[in-house]
Amino acid sequence: MSARAVVFNRWLMSLTHPLTTTTFDLPGYRVIKSFGVVRGIIVRSRSIVGNFGASIQAVFGGNISLYTNLCERTREDAFNRMLTHAGELGANAVIGVRYDATELAAGITEVLCYGTAVYVEAAS
Repeated sequence: MSARAVVFNRWLMSLTHPLTTTTFDLPGYRVIKSFGVVRGIIVRSRSIVGNFGASIQAVFGGNISLYTNLCERTREDAFNRMLTHAGELGANAVIGVRYDATELAAGITEVLCYGTAVYVEAAS
């Protein structure tokens, strides 16, 4: 693969990509090459201001949007880092995508997004 193609793949994989799946195959495509496990890791903490606002929302019940938005942004960042890692390897797809989260300390959480980086071609 040329240097130009590698740069293009890195850019392409840094976007939310249609060739990502939680399954281990992509209908209509065949895996040409596997690059192994790729991952994106983010460690986030909740701010005092965010905790205060969320505690006010909790009083009224229902969705605590401050935490929901924080979780969505964190998962998106981990996902994008995984795609960037895949693009650096020359992949154009990621299969078997999963998330994991671990609380490292009170209010500090690690979110991991991982999968198998592959190069796919359209099936004939």
